[in-house]
Amino acid sequence: MCIKDNQPFKIVEHEGFRELLKDAEPKFKMPSRWTVARDCLKIYGEELVKLKKSLATQRVSFTTDTWTSVQNINYMCLAHWINDDWKMCKRILNFPQIGSHQGDAIGKMLLDLFAQWGIDRVFTITLDNASSNDKAISYLKKFFRGPEAILENKFLHMRCCAHILNLVVKDGLIEQHDSIARIRNATRYVRSSSARLEKFRKCVEREKIKCDKMVCLDVDTRCNSTFIMLEVAVKYEGANCQCCSFLFIFLLEYVGAIRLLFGNVFYKSNKKINHKHFYEMYFNYYVFILFS
Repeated sequence: MCIKDNQPFKIVEHEGFRELLKDAEPKFKMPSRWTVARDCLKIYGEELVKLKKSLATQRVSFTTDTWTSVQNINYMCLAHWINDDWKMCKRILNFPQIGSHQGDAIGKMLLDLFAQWGIDRVFTITLDNASSNDKAISYLKKFFRGPEAILENKFLHMRCCAHILNLVVKDGLIEQHDSIARIRNATRYVRSSSARLEKFRKCVEREKIKCDKMVCLDVDTRCNSTFIMLEVAVKYEGANCQCCSFLFIFLLEYVGAIRLLFGNVFYKSNKKINHKHFYEMYFNYYVFILFS
């Protein structure tokens, strides 16, 4: 239960949990949290050996990414791989700190992680489109040579499609950036304190607006979150009050932008934004998947 449900070892000492098991099986002897911790560590060791053997006997394709925490610490995550049966396996293999986001540092860290797992047959590595990742792949290609290098590592670097689509949509919304930024700032203003949020709720009640969702901020790396932010803002258009009225002033501009980008004149607007066929293809695909 501690492993499957992500519960603390100390749960075996909780009074309610003990009473539950006592009612279910009075003869059951409750182990201590130290015993539970040792058992979980033993299971981890056994599964680790199985996973190492599995990875060492097949060619795998990995995903990895790096980011900086709020404490300004750099981390890397090596997770997900496709096995010989073409099945997606979801495991966090490693979650180490990394010195920097430079390409050589990423490449060296990946080599160390592969060595720890005994992996020498890598097919592809999926990363986003940061220039440092290009350098990391170039660094890895120096070591992945010989018969294990498929097509001379031509397809070693797989670029993250989700990241590409995010960049495409962000590029498409540049012309409406000011309007979206004003709505984002107003939403941040409303959510910045409990007093402002309470005043906003009173305005919603006064205008008799029925909506279960609260105004929310978007995330820069997820353009669909921008759509959600604006979608919710449209529903609260009538909740004008002193603290948040400017949240809705530019909603008509947003609606016009949506019609410009996704409406009947979509193709012409897409040509206006970018003339490259690459952008046209991915932008249309993204709109179809996320916004239909």
